[in-house]
Amino acid sequence: MKKQILAALLSGLFVVGCTKSGDEIRVGEFGSLTGNEATFGISTNKGIRMAIDEVNEKGGIKGKKIKLITLDDQGKDTEAVQVVTRLITQEKVVAVLGEVASSRTKAAAPIAQEYKIPLITPSSTNPEVTKIGDHVFRVCFIDPFQGYVMAKFASENLKLKKVAILRDVKNDYSVGLADVFAADFKKMGGEITSDISYQAGDVDFKAQLTQIRSKNPDAIYVPGYYTEVGLIAKQARDLGIKAPLMGGDGWDSSKLSEIGKDAINGSYFSNHYTSESTDPVVQDFIKRFKDKYGETPDGLAAMGYDAAKVLITAMERAPDLNPKSIRDEIAKTKDFVGVTGKITLNENRDAVKSAVIVQVQGATNKYVTTINPTP
Repeated sequence: MKKQILAALLSGLFVVGCTKSGDEIRVGEFGSLTGNEATFGISTNKGIRMAIDEVNEKGGIKGKKIKLITLDDQGKDTEAVQVVTRLITQEKVVAVLGEVASSRTKAAAPIAQEYKIPLITPSSTNPEVTKIGDHVFRVCFIDPFQGYVMAKFASENLKLKKVAILRDVKNDYSVGLADVFAADFKKMGGEITSDISYQAGDVDFKAQLTQIRSKNPDAIYVPGYYTEVGLIAKQARDLGIKAPLMGGDGWDSSKLSEIGKDAINGSYFSNHYTSESTDPVVQDFIKRFKDKYGETPDGLAAMGYDAAKVLITAMERAPDLNPKSIRDEIAKTKDFVGVTGKITLNENRDAVKSAVIVQVQGATNKYVTTINPTP
């Protein structure tokens, strides 16, 4: 079964829920099913598919089952534009789910806006994403909050005074988080000892880390993706840097500990949920996910599930299944009880919700604390 699923994903087109065309609701998904950040797309896809399978097993929506059409953007902005165009113009979807990466959502969302097809991103946190237009939504918190969360944790919980920043200068997500963290940490009385850049795909960070080491920071904030963070952790320890690393939800992958090994242990990142939550909603989701896929869901799987459920709930409420009606009901989402917390979409179509801090301990991310939005 796993081999069949993987083959379908790699082919670039994965369909769930086969019925006659007149009796189906066509929903599109785009994500990085291959490429450097493939775990992001695969995890998100599993969460989305689970939500859609569940509603289809109950008879679907308004007597119709959902057909999920998933296309692989290979982790590339240009591909994201092409596949979303295909989903809308050729596959005739009524809504789109995706992407995880802010840069790819920013590239593709204008297509959805142009055709007036609602798009919900599960995990794109850059604040510019939803400014693209009134058909673009997200169920995750945004970088100004996520950056604040880690600045607050560093200052109040860890009592840090000096932090260095190592940012991916070509990544909208990384740059946005770094800017917010720096501003908020300084407001809280902290000092940014260095602010140095790298680019996705780099494998040698010794020059940047040597500069950082010379300032002797208490921690290093690396708001990038797991692909580089694991290598950065190993090279930092090789250079004798003992300070913990801190980051954002882009760290959330089982590959992080595989790449970083013991070097990443003890470091912290902000995330959307924790599998250690005692909330019955979370534990029920984890049980069903394990039953279906044989593994514990990460935060991106949970976000994919919540994004699909918000869309499903909006379609159930809508008077019909036209994109405009669906879009209007998504915008009304309030106090939706999701796996990643209670979701209310504000006037900017952004989710207002809490964040958790977890600490890397091998393949496990141990829950540390929850930080809520300021009233």
